[in-house]
Amino acid sequence: MSGEATNQERLSGVLLHVTSLPSYGGVGDFGPVAYAFVDFLAEAKQRLWQVLPLSPTGYGSSPYSALSAFAGNPVLISLEWLVRDGWIAGEKIAGLPGAEGPADFDAAFRLKLPLIEEAAENFLDRAPDDKRARFQKFCETNSSWLQDYAIFNVLRRTYGYASWHEWPAEFARREQDALGKVLNERGRELALEQVIQFFFNEQWCTLRGYCAQRKIRIMGDVAIFVNYDSADVWTHPDMFELDEDLKPIRVSGVPPDYFSATGQRWGNPLYKWGLLKERGFDWWVARIRRALTLYDIIRLDHFRGFEAFWSIPAEEETAINGQWVKAPGHELFQRLKDVFGGELPFVAEDLGLITPEVDELREHFGMPGMRILQFGFSDRGAHLYLPHRYVPNSVAYTGTHDNNTTQGWWRDDISDAERANVQTYLQRIDHDGEVVWAMIRAAARSVANLCVFPLQDVLHLGSEARMNTPSAGAGNWTWRYSPDALHADFAVQLADLMVMTDRDGWEKPTEGVEAGKPVEEASKRAELGTTV
Repeated sequence: MSGEATNQERLSGVLLHVTSLPSYGGVGDFGPVAYAFVDFLAEAKQRLWQVLPLSPTGYGSSPYSALSAFAGNPVLISLEWLVRDGWIAGEKIAGLPGAEGPADFDAAFRLKLPLIEEAAENFLDRAPDDKRARFQKFCETNSSWLQDYAIFNVLRRTYGYASWHEWPAEFARREQDALGKVLNERGRELALEQVIQFFFNEQWCTLRGYCAQRKIRIMGDVAIFVNYDSADVWTHPDMFELDEDLKPIRVSGVPPDYFSATGQRWGNPLYKWGLLKERGFDWWVARIRRALTLYDIIRLDHFRGFEAFWSIPAEEETAINGQWVKAPGHELFQRLKDVFGGELPFVAEDLGLITPEVDELREHFGMPGMRILQFGFSDRGAHLYLPHRYVPNSVAYTGTHDNNTTQGWWRDDISDAERANVQTYLQRIDHDGEVVWAMIRAAARSVANLCVFPLQDVLHLGSEARMNTPSAGAGNWTWRYSPDALHADFAVQLADLMVMTDRDGWEKPTEGVEAGKPVEEASKRAELGTTV
């Protein structure tokens, strides 16, 4: 699926971040459980797996607060595969947190990362020539960001994981003599960081290949803004609105609306869009090129910001005193289209305050927008999110990672009026569990070419399985499903629904008992209302 031209195929997928897999080691990763999940998707005739950003995370372990827009998160590397490949002994990984319970990022940081580093040491010491050649090729292909990220990570560890602007000035300001000293004196540490990124890339690309064998595509996120405490801002401070002390002048957010009287202050530094445009948007070209090595389809988070963004003075504590600033979205996407050719493989996260200009930008480049079924039942203005208002070039969700699960939403969140509207529009709900499949069926039956279900909905889970509550300061991103949760019955139900809603990838037989049957002709006669 890449833009409107190739977006006519109907398919369905499941939203599950990698960390939510019940993998050995306390955090979901690219190991055996990931392959079992792909097998479940194939059995359920799901042809897309949506993940959240795979970037290394900082404080709070949020995948949307990344230390790099290019690098991969080391905790997603499977220790089991490192043992299989001979980079670490099996007894070394015994006794780690198991597959049950929430993701334990602190334990992964303390216990898992040192083992991955040990495996990287072993790789440097005794990798055979063919593996070493693959590693060198990886380094060459990713030279635009890999060395800078390695230096950033080594310095961050050296200075107690403080934000880069708190490092000694010669490093915060990237003075060449200071960086040269790091390159000369800490080459082994830098090489280890690069090997770890190589491990990430090898394991993810192998898993992605396994998905491709089963005709399952990967959709992943690219956020418009990057974190201030990131290798990206440290490496390219001239691209961002920073003052003489390298601190943000203005930051991003969203204005007040009927959901929030103060708006939301994200705090990401703003781009110098004019400078990026002068440079041919080369940084964005590189970012999308990297993303296309990780994903088949890219969801552009906070798409509205490509048309105009809410600019807030950095000293403001809320988002009230901000203003809309125009962004060069048309020029950027035209540049990407010129570089990559054809239709762009993007999905636009077009939720919240959307103007005609934002819609025009999305439609001009043929990008499908998002429709969240949970949003459709409050009043007439919300009917945009109900299936009778969908268009084919869109992506239908029951809910997303930022919403409650459908079961939790039904039990804990909606008003009596919304509850009545759900039963009017869908069906009478006598038992709470009925609402989940009613919503899944509604999304699947819609004209939207793609529909996506959070795995929590497929498993009929409640608020305890919510992935993220945006206003909550702690407790997010830790949900994992139980090792025995993927019952065959769920796969059968989904597969049957995919067949009846033409999302199963069925192809007209060329031989056998079904060959030659007038399926297409009969459908055309039915559309014309004739029985001849």
